[in-house]
Amino acid sequence: METLLTATALVAVAEIGDKTQLLSFMLAARLKHRVAIVWGIFIATLLNHALAAAAGAWIAQWLPGHWLKWTLAASFLAFGLWALRPDTLDEDTATPPAHTAWRIFLIALVAFFLAEIGDKTQFATVALGARFDALTWVVIGTTLGMMIANVPAVMVGERLAERLPGHIMRRVAAAGFLITAAITALG
Repeated sequence: METLLTATALVAVAEIGDKTQLLSFMLAARLKHRVAIVWGIFIATLLNHALAAAAGAWIAQWLPGHWLKWTLAASFLAFGLWALRPDTLDEDTATPPAHTAWRIFLIALVAFFLAEIGDKTQFATVALGARFDALTWVVIGTTLGMMIANVPAVMVGERLAERLPGHIMRRVAAAGFLITAAITALG
């Protein structure tokens, strides 16, 4: 249960203001099939985070225990600092016109999967996969966290972005990562 709650909370808060959440806002603003967008985000996140958590589990088997502990603590510390930096999304990115739910699903799937590559939540998933010996719960938790942050972004679009204080959410995300770094270093 600790794995699920930690993964969900860290990713949900870290995703606020992240480039993939900005992508969710953009997709919702430009495309009209919100359900197709949500399904695209869900499948992309599930695939991306399953690969990331598996990579983390592999690293945990490969890296000696004392190195793993400090590498993970440093990683979570870096994610905490990274979370303080606001993300931006290139406004010049043109989304092709889409008319069917299937096409919108594919656009959301590919765009979200690619945007998540190298993102702090993907790296956090790698670290969580290495930290916890519960790969399935890490993937479920990080995917749930992504959906908690992105479904409202899709459903409410840009109106939600105006109401969420990004600087406060970044600080909360940073604090979550820093606490996880401390627990990892001390545990």
